[in-house]
Amino acid sequence: MIRRILHLDMDAFYASVEQRDNPELRGRPVAVGGSPDARGVVAAASYEAREFGVRSAMPMSRAVRRCPALVIVRPDFQKYRQVSQQVFAIYRAVTPLVEPLSLDEAYLDVTENAWHEPLGVAVARRLKADIRAATGLTVSAGVAPNKFLAKIASGWQKPDGLTVIAPARMERFLKDLPVDALWGVGPVTAKKLQEHGIAKLVDVRAADLEVLRGVVGSLADWLKALAEGRDERPVQPERETKSSGSECTYEHDLTRPEEIRREIVGMAGDAAAWLEKQGLYARTVTIKVRYSDFETITRSHSADPTRDGAALTARAVDLLSKTQAGPRPVRLLGVSVHNLSETDAPPAPARARRRSDLPRLPFDDDSDRTDDPAGSR
Repeated sequence: MIRRILHLDMDAFYASVEQRDNPELRGRPVAVGGSPDARGVVAAASYEAREFGVRSAMPMSRAVRRCPALVIVRPDFQKYRQVSQQVFAIYRAVTPLVEPLSLDEAYLDVTENAWHEPLGVAVARRLKADIRAATGLTVSAGVAPNKFLAKIASGWQKPDGLTVIAPARMERFLKDLPVDALWGVGPVTAKKLQEHGIAKLVDVRAADLEVLRGVVGSLADWLKALAEGRDERPVQPERETKSSGSECTYEHDLTRPEEIRREIVGMAGDAAAWLEKQGLYARTVTIKVRYSDFETITRSHSADPTRDGAALTARAVDLLSKTQAGPRPVRLLGVSVHNLSETDAPPAPARARRRSDLPRLPFDDDSDRTDDPAGSR
């Protein structure tokens, strides 16, 4: 059976909600995020701001330099979650197979759907119309036989786009795509592939598998499959995100402390931007360091939940000071956030259990108790 997979992505979601609710912001360059004076980052940028090169995860100070007329709005995640709940209720009325990726993005498997529509494009059109009617916002949709192609298609004609990649058109669509369209291929990996003459998806197909493995390791088989348009992953409803982060293996070992620190600061900023976009807070920051001899260590710190970029960066840099990075050359660095929550309220302390709360064991008799800890072993 050919699956009908949709990827739906709200257009400039946070910024669009703010422009919808405040007519004075309509038509103006808007960025939702933190202050440029406190290491704030852009969580979302309106399309007017994007014309100046303002993008999500960019430091707000840089965004203001690119667009001096930029209007900065502090995020209201409670409001965004409410709108997101409206949107996802519309999705789930059509199919139970809804896989959330964030507040504003999801996969749907509409092979079978409540509307009994045989065509995925017809479902996408109705969903777009229903979302606009209910929220006043637009969503871009990609329709394809699998998740990889649907994701690419949804970004093809933003904003308010609808792109269909039918099986018969798949080859024509794939052949001109650059290699960084593949999942798992970021700028560093793309550069390595290009150095081996692999610049497009068709080059990945033609590449010798051992050569490809030499460049990307265990990703080789996965990239080959994607380059051929194959992706069998099912839509998984209600995935719970437990952590997020990034890491980078460097072409040359890092030895200068200021360079290592700069990499950690950048990754911590990316993690903070991701938390802003997801409307989440993190209690735990973890850094990962792999030395040139391949010894790998991690250091973690937990505190009250936050998504403040400055606080997360300071914690990551402090963790770095507890490693030997610098005196020992570094080949890989990573920063991740864990113990996620939707509120910045600290977790309630665990109630101390009284003896009467504990299960009574056969040998649990007060006459045998001792105040000496060793006696209880």
